[in-house]
Amino acid sequence: MNSGALPSSMVGVGITITGMNVGVLVSEFQRHRRAPLAVYGWLGGAVLITGELLMFRGVPPVATYFTPIAWTAYILLADASVRAVTGHSRLQDEPLSFLGVALLSIPLWLIFEAYNLRLANWTYVGVPVNRAGALLGYGWSFATITPGIFETADLIEAFGWFEPSAPVEFSPAVRRGMIFFGAICLSVPLLVPQYVAAYLFVLVWIGFIFLLDPINFNRGLPSLLGDLASGRRGRFYSLLLAGWVCGWLWEFWNNWAAAKWHYLFPMAQGWKIFEMPAPGYLGFLPFAWECFVMYVAAVHVLEKAVTLNTSRRPPSEN
Repeated sequence: MNSGALPSSMVGVGITITGMNVGVLVSEFQRHRRAPLAVYGWLGGAVLITGELLMFRGVPPVATYFTPIAWTAYILLADASVRAVTGHSRLQDEPLSFLGVALLSIPLWLIFEAYNLRLANWTYVGVPVNRAGALLGYGWSFATITPGIFETADLIEAFGWFEPSAPVEFSPAVRRGMIFFGAICLSVPLLVPQYVAAYLFVLVWIGFIFLLDPINFNRGLPSLLGDLASGRRGRFYSLLLAGWVCGWLWEFWNNWAAAKWHYLFPMAQGWKIFEMPAPGYLGFLPFAWECFVMYVAAVHVLEKAVTLNTSRRPPSEN
């Protein structure tokens, strides 16, 4: 294949696959919709379309902050779509909890940024040079990651694609082995030479799943293992597909944004679809599981910290 023709053809592939993903969601939404789309859903759609037009024209600050603008608009649209199908949604039922998901998404993603300081798999370009503008862009973008995955998974699960099936249980010994394997996955990239670690980010994309999900299960918290043990498959597969959908949307919207990320990891650089080397899209599937198990564990730790702090307070005097 002519290397000069590769970028345009691969962008075409990316647009096609992204369009197919969106087409399936829209088609299934129309098939299952039981109520009109809420006003904030129409607002999200309007902002998304307007943002696209302004971004392609290079209009500041939309072109610079297009990624968080697009994802904020998408989250509103997805939440309203879930509400139209099921009658319930995160924003409608628990708006403060939803805000917590967004806020917690920032430090959870910073864990991966910390790994990237060692692995150097991606970098950012076009970010505002002033600190306030840069922090706004980073913080706002990172705050949309977990909500975007959760809302997409909610919408997919609302379609009722996944029926209950036979329970699958893992013994305590196997769960302990999972935890050990997860710890190894997360440790090795930090221990080997940097030029080797650059190839090992896949271990980080799966490590937290194996480390944290058995711990969440053992503590009686929501978990993938718990879903499998009870025969539920909805959340398990919906998260997996949400990772796939969100991965393509991330790369699609990133491709033309003025402030964007570039991938540097030393493999398949000649086979990029948008900015992501083609094999990298498979990493988005387990990443959605990882966001879920990390969020559950983080919420549990915060709740325990609040409870402990409250228990240590001296009794109030009457």
